[in-house]
Amino acid sequence: MTKRKIWNVSIFIYLVAFLISCESETKSPNILFISIDDLRTELGCYGNKIMKTPSIDKVASEGVLFTNHYVQVPTCGASRQCLLTGMRPRTINQLSNNVTEVETSNKPKGILPETFIHQLKRNGYHTVGIGKISHSADGLIYSYNEQPSNKRELPYSWSELVFDSGKWKTGWNAFFGYANGENRQSLNRQVKPYEADDVEDTGYVDGLTTQLAITKLRELKNNDKPFFLGVGYFKPHLPFNCPKKYWDIYDTDSLFISPNPYMPTNVNQASLHRSAELNNYQLTDELANLKHPVSDKYAKKLRNGYYACVSYIDQQVGLLINELEALSLDQNTIVIIWGDNGWHLGDQQVWGKHTLFDNALKTALIIKIPGKKNSGEIEKSVVETVDIYPSLLELCKVDAPDSLDGKSFVNVLLGKQDSHNNVAYSYFNNGITLRTDRYRLTKYYRNEEPTIELYDHESDPYESINIAIMKPEIVDRLMPLLEKGNTGLYEQ
Repeated sequence: MTKRKIWNVSIFIYLVAFLISCESETKSPNILFISIDDLRTELGCYGNKIMKTPSIDKVASEGVLFTNHYVQVPTCGASRQCLLTGMRPRTINQLSNNVTEVETSNKPKGILPETFIHQLKRNGYHTVGIGKISHSADGLIYSYNEQPSNKRELPYSWSELVFDSGKWKTGWNAFFGYANGENRQSLNRQVKPYEADDVEDTGYVDGLTTQLAITKLRELKNNDKPFFLGVGYFKPHLPFNCPKKYWDIYDTDSLFISPNPYMPTNVNQASLHRSAELNNYQLTDELANLKHPVSDKYAKKLRNGYYACVSYIDQQVGLLINELEALSLDQNTIVIIWGDNGWHLGDQQVWGKHTLFDNALKTALIIKIPGKKNSGEIEKSVVETVDIYPSLLELCKVDAPDSLDGKSFVNVLLGKQDSHNNVAYSYFNNGITLRTDRYRLTKYYRNEEPTIELYDHESDPYESINIAIMKPEIVDRLMPLLEKGNTGLYEQ
């Protein structure tokens, strides 16, 4: 080959490489969105030294971990609706689990997108949903005891909506499933709220979800469109059912109980609840209530179950991330791990969510951006679930509607500014709560006193004493800020 030919070939190879490089830099990023049900900040990367969550910890070490992320509503369906729409609740119906079915499923396609996923789809994204992204376990509308319908909870958001319900046959059966193929409904609630069966990961449905998601990633690798892949894991939602090997990671007797296992001082019982979700599993070892905490032995067993389920999901996340990397998709894929609400593990004498305390509202939020320098950052700014919508669209260079309640935190995420709004608003149980970097102020619209609660997280991180009556000057200073988050929810 002559020198001229060698030179021409070299120039050609260089140009091809340059064009490929330019294309990778300008192509819209993919999104892998991992939703984990009832995931509070009980992870190794959040400082829990007992938890075994190496896969999620690895994502955090390569991305940004938000230590002060709060959901708008401490229940699954309503929290997810706020995520999907970027809007705070404005009616009592918007605090319920069926809000998406009632307010979104039956609407005709309009000018505004039904969700941020729909907006991505309208801007060239191929969108795939697996599992629980909105409230329904598989994205279809039907009740727990019915057969699945063909009606989607989000009719316009998904290019594909897929699910493997395995031996349980329906999404809701799988959601409440036991290893033998039965479920809470089929057994008329005559079940324990936990199970440790000696099965492989696919012996419970979240393992099947991982395998389906891996298959889908391999297909999406060859898609010429950017993709949004939503993977919704069920655990650690009750029942605490997962393979026995994850239970065995932990020594039950050495686990601690809640650092605040009693009702807070100066608080009415109306601010809490009687752990009905746990007690609905009618073979529970002990009934939880507000008269006295469950025994330490049972508290440790339930904590073992919750931890085991989180470790089980952590393994699924690891398998998914490993596949993303094996396919070289990680080089242009934003990864988000999000918990839809927290969960009281006996804190304030409560087992479950459905309160306006930190344990029910503070959840995991981890975001990994491809190519971002200074990975492994810990972001202390107060952010809210409604902020995720505009932030994701900004990262993807897609316009968001002007009407959103959420505000983008991309500048904080990229290290271009020091803090976000630094306030979060949440709604439930006839109340509104304001969270700042130091305080939680709650106002209840009810007859039972006290209706104002104030907690100082600097001196009382476990929200054990309501100091509103002792610190009226702080209440007076924060109340106008709380009222800014009043959407008229309780004034109808």
